[in-house]
Amino acid sequence: MNVLIVESRPDLALIWTRHLERQGYVVAKAEDQESAVSYLAENQTDIIVLDLVLKQGSALAVADFASYRHPDARVIFVTDTTFFSDGSIFNHASNACAFLPAGTPPEDLAAMVAHYGDH
Repeated sequence: MNVLIVESRPDLALIWTRHLERQGYVVAKAEDQESAVSYLAENQTDIIVLDLVLKQGSALAVADFASYRHPDARVIFVTDTTFFSDGSIFNHASNACAFLPAGTPPEDLAAMVAHYGDH
């Protein structure tokens, strides 16, 4: 299964990447909207782990492009803010399947990837 991690904090992206790769996933990383969209334009992706607050660009724009380019791909949003904590992210991104705190343990994130990647 192909996973794209879109995270502006390289250290956090690396922790998630290493854990997912140990679980057998093929993982790519992007740090901003531009690199994520470029990757999605050229590569098949099954699951996107997407930080809701990117340093450059819009996470919702990435999710929107993914829904067009890869309609079966699911998005797991992560954040360390209270933005969309009311669950309204599911109204804004049709491909959203989960909304997790950025501090979620990597093994729990991997379990979510496994669950939603097997759709």
